[in-house]
Amino acid sequence: MSGETGEPPSGVTPVRSSAVAFIFVTILLDMVALGVIMPILPKLVASFVDNDAAHAARIFGLFGTAWALMQFVFSPVLGALSDRFGRRPVVLLSNFGLAADYVLMALAPSLIWLFIGRVISGITSASISTAFAYIADVTPPERRAAIFGRIGAAFGAGFILGPALGGLLGDIDPRLPFWASAGLSLANALYGLLILPESLAAERRAPFRWSHANPIGALHLLRSHAVLAGLSVVNFIAQVAHVVLPSTFVLYATYRYGWDSKTVGLTLAMVGICAMVVQGLAVGPIVRVLGERNALLLGLYCGALGFLIFGCAPTGPLFWIGIPVMSLWGVSGAAIQSLMTRQVAPDQQGQLQGATASVQSVSELVGPFLFTLTFSYFISGGAPLPLPGAPFLLAAVLMIVCVAIAVRTLTAAKDIP
Repeated sequence: MSGETGEPPSGVTPVRSSAVAFIFVTILLDMVALGVIMPILPKLVASFVDNDAAHAARIFGLFGTAWALMQFVFSPVLGALSDRFGRRPVVLLSNFGLAADYVLMALAPSLIWLFIGRVISGITSASISTAFAYIADVTPPERRAAIFGRIGAAFGAGFILGPALGGLLGDIDPRLPFWASAGLSLANALYGLLILPESLAAERRAPFRWSHANPIGALHLLRSHAVLAGLSVVNFIAQVAHVVLPSTFVLYATYRYGWDSKTVGLTLAMVGICAMVVQGLAVGPIVRVLGERNALLLGLYCGALGFLIFGCAPTGPLFWIGIPVMSLWGVSGAAIQSLMTRQVAPDQQGQLQGATASVQSVSELVGPFLFTLTFSYFISGGAPLPLPGAPFLLAAVLMIVCVAIAVRTLTAAKDIP
């Protein structure tokens, strides 16, 4: 099937810097809005349970699972809709929905209202996966890894600006970051409404089918090709490991290192700087020198080592040493995205991204409970030994499993560069 997508199909907008810039800004604003609330959301949850760290970890895990469940159900629907009606309306729906979600959380008087806000966010947060389909629409296969890397730099830039801003605003008022995120999401929606062009030409669109627009049907696509299936398993396990960061980092850093919101925010900004450098400057050269196969393996190895450092670091400065190592994990993300888009036809790119988002949402159903309960157990009095870094050590083990599966999959695939 990969041979069908070797050249950009007729009727599809050719790659151009302006289209990539539009998507870069869309993702940047999304990530800034998300990053703004990251330092404060777990602490806001904790404030409703008398700042009990173990109880807050369990509640925060439930929030993450509910968000992921909505992603699992609705991502295939939105992916199929983007194949039928185009990428632009899906991006706009997502951004307006996120703006409403942040307003609701800013006003939330209880955990129930915060929970409703996360459900709304889970339903509407599809612009990132649709953005990757947009890039696949306008980019030839041999350039996708580099372009995905540049788009990934928007994630880094968002995590530079967002957490730093969120930490500062959270020190003023714990609700202020949510208002800032609402404003950013609304600005993003207006930007897309006025400027963002459509990438999928009408003649390249696929009919909407409910058989493809449900989680089971969408996941069937990932099993349609041996290489795609193997890469999907690697992607799933890696995504499960990644969930340790949003689900436990703030709780872990506060518990083990005694960091305040400002320090947490600045640390996340450091993560963003390193990620932006890797995604924006390093992915293209690394893929050109090593090829997508070896770039994927390099990123997975660096992810495992980064988690090992995070879990073992007894002090904050030692934790920081793991950040640049962990950032090289981003090379594998761009490589696996590019490899997967090669395995499907042009009119299936939205379906692919919807299926990939469903896989990610399943990981986010499993991950929050897995890691928050692990963290809660190993800081409780009933643990055989106090080991607050246990969630990160577990994530490192998962990354080694990813390496083993990736090696097996890529060895069987003779046509992957």
